[in-house]
Amino acid sequence: MAPAPDYPASSLRSITRQQWLTLFGAQAGYMLDAMDVLLFVFAINVIREQFHLSATQAGLVSSFTLAFSAIGGIGFGILSDRMGRAKSLIWSILIYSIASAGTAFSWNLASLLFWRAMVGIGLGAEWSAGAVLVAETWPAEHRAKAVGIMQSGWALGYLLAAGITAVVLPRWGWKALFLTGLFPAFLALALRNNIEEPAIWKEQKLQPRVGIRGIFSGLLLRRTVLASMLATSVLFAYWGLFTWVPGFLSASPAKGGAGLSIVKTSAFVVPMQMGAFAGYVAFGWLADRIGRRPAFVLYVLGAAIATPLYGASHDERTLLLLGPVIGFLGTGFFSLFGAMLAELYPTALRGAGLGFVYNIGRGMSSMAPWVVGFFADRYGIGASLALNSAFFLLGAALIFTLPETKKAELT
Repeated sequence: MAPAPDYPASSLRSITRQQWLTLFGAQAGYMLDAMDVLLFVFAINVIREQFHLSATQAGLVSSFTLAFSAIGGIGFGILSDRMGRAKSLIWSILIYSIASAGTAFSWNLASLLFWRAMVGIGLGAEWSAGAVLVAETWPAEHRAKAVGIMQSGWALGYLLAAGITAVVLPRWGWKALFLTGLFPAFLALALRNNIEEPAIWKEQKLQPRVGIRGIFSGLLLRRTVLASMLATSVLFAYWGLFTWVPGFLSASPAKGGAGLSIVKTSAFVVPMQMGAFAGYVAFGWLADRIGRRPAFVLYVLGAAIATPLYGASHDERTLLLLGPVIGFLGTGFFSLFGAMLAELYPTALRGAGLGFVYNIGRGMSSMAPWVVGFFADRYGIGASLALNSAFFLLGAALIFTLPETKKAELT
């Protein structure tokens, strides 16, 4: 897609209407994806009472979602190389919205695990399709910025889930809460006729497809293994921390929590996710200016320091002040993956590469909610959150095993 001729490529004014439309469509898909996934996080204590679940079992449900996200992400990454990025995005939205509504009909732990596994498939599929779509549509000078904006949809979805929970859960219960997860299906219908496939994909779609085995051959084998290790480390830290933040805020002090009400817990999440939104967007600008690796290290080192401080705090004022810091540092660095991974793989394998690396990381990190829940049953939720700092630090070391890809042209 050619830039507007009146502006240099370095200017955001060179970005076309279709490029912006593609970006905001992918961002909206990721926002609603986050909303559907995180409704469970906000309702976790109510559901525990309904089904008489321990913290370990509740963590297992979130772990199931993450484990199956690997299946969805890897599968749809491969499909996006074959049938198109936009088509894959639309199907992913339909899957997670129907599965979220299906959660309302759960009657025991087994049925709950089934529906949250289906949500996970949609979760992995949406990121794989959306990230590749944006990365291939936007130019190298602004790729990290665009991916950062797309990734910020997660923070917006977190806020949306918090707001819906505060309104719906106290009045109509958890079943009505999950029925609201059906609304993203309408977005899929809106995107169907308004989002185009990237030009670079159209040019290569008739070439023979290597499939997923291509990312395990030659130079790409080393990149795939190291990038997967990086994704696993920081995704473990993220899910281990943020799956349990609402539970930490709403749990009683006797269980190591802050003892806030459901409504106040939702209110405390708002500034945290405002910080996350700023973190995603700021990372994109920073990565395009100083490089992918330096920006990433600044974020994860800060998160490693802030996480145990947050878990050790029980004063409401301190938690309110630390929330945006945790949100900014503990999530913003994820904008790295859509840009850098797209720059590490050729077009014919880009969907498979991004889908495998990011979502094998999700799958491998799926034990994080369970592990934190396990330690929470023994030492309290707040203390168990500090475990995640080690994985942030591991990510800071692993990023240097991959090449710097700032302003790399896609091939």
